[in-house]
Amino acid sequence: MPVWRMRDFHDDDLDQVVQVWDQSRPDDQPPPVFPISEAMSAARAGQPAVVAVVGEQIVGVAVARAEGERAWIVLVALASRWRQRGIGSDLLAELGRRLRGAGVRRICALLPESAAGTAAMHNSGYTARDGLVYFERLEHAPAAEAGLLEALGGRVLPSDLWGALAGRETEKDLVEKRIVLPLKETELVERFGVVPPKAVILFGPPGTGKTSFVKAVASRLGWPFVEVFPSRLAADGGSVGLAAALRDVFGDVGSLDAAVLFIDEVEEIASVRSGVAADPGHMVTNELLKVIPGFREHDEHLMVCATNSVRSLDPAFLRPGRFDYVIPIGPPDATARAAVWTRYLGPALETQTVDLTRLVQASELFTPADIEFAARKGAQAAFEREVANRQDEPATTQDYLAAIHDIRPTLTDEMIRDFKEDQEQYTRI
Repeated sequence: MPVWRMRDFHDDDLDQVVQVWDQSRPDDQPPPVFPISEAMSAARAGQPAVVAVVGEQIVGVAVARAEGERAWIVLVALASRWRQRGIGSDLLAELGRRLRGAGVRRICALLPESAAGTAAMHNSGYTARDGLVYFERLEHAPAAEAGLLEALGGRVLPSDLWGALAGRETEKDLVEKRIVLPLKETELVERFGVVPPKAVILFGPPGTGKTSFVKAVASRLGWPFVEVFPSRLAADGGSVGLAAALRDVFGDVGSLDAAVLFIDEVEEIASVRSGVAADPGHMVTNELLKVIPGFREHDEHLMVCATNSVRSLDPAFLRPGRFDYVIPIGPPDATARAAVWTRYLGPALETQTVDLTRLVQASELFTPADIEFAARKGAQAAFEREVANRQDEPATTQDYLAAIHDIRPTLTDEMIRDFKEDQEQYTRI
């Protein structure tokens, strides 16, 4: 009988796992495809991860990351004195059971030839495939930029935000064609003479997802996301301080190799100028107009400004030479609302006690955030009823309609009317 046993990875195993990882890598071995930081992030996020323990000591670890029907083994490590004893094969078997239970059908691994776990792979029925070449392109901010990015309050966002934009297919298609693809498909851009965008304005009523779209663009590009808050910049020094702070921020962002710079509620610093030179707002708007051309000279930099009131922006700010596109992000239509409801209702739809069509009709003036709140409120009501009665009653249409009735929608008929007028006058796509 083996002296080791298998169990799930726990967060407090981290120090021991790192020690095992250090022991499992000879000095002359190529660096792993998946670094220990990525493996531990996957394990701590709930991806399949098992450890082999002898007593209380961890002697082996295996971690995988499941993506639909395919999974990648991102870490196999064995303590040096416990290699060649069959622990690796047991780890892979235990990991395989968890992956199969999650619906995975194809398990893959990329390991250096001499890495810990290669023998276990062969012994466990894994097939080595010849004739393949591993390609890699590093997209994240280099270590030298990490301090600057942190000082700016920026971060590299998760890579799956684009798919989370439920139901906004018309807007997604437009944003992808005008913004994302010209910045990603660099070879095709040069071949066809396309000029990638450097600055874009998104406009629409509050709560329609403008910020979510910008974050999703940064996610798709793999560029750091930096948000500028005009109200924070103006906290010290008034308009003079704000103008100087704008110069500093644009200069710092220009030092990054790549970045998506986002200014929300840009009307706070780019509203129509009064024409009076002494007007404090005049100084700030002028400064913003000055820094935009310099920002446009940087490769792999994109500025996105969002506003609830495009009509209040200074006309000079809206000129094509400064912004490539002015894109409307409107209220979700019925199809989009159905997709958002479906996302947040989840299991409730499977009970067939919820009429999605009625919810979509009743939430006509709701934003995606309003729908999320209504879904949570309806689910909470059903939960509390079940706790009180214990009759196994699922959530119903009436639970969610009651939640809709109790919520004041973000949008109004006047907002939608103004937005349609702005669409006709300001859209540039």
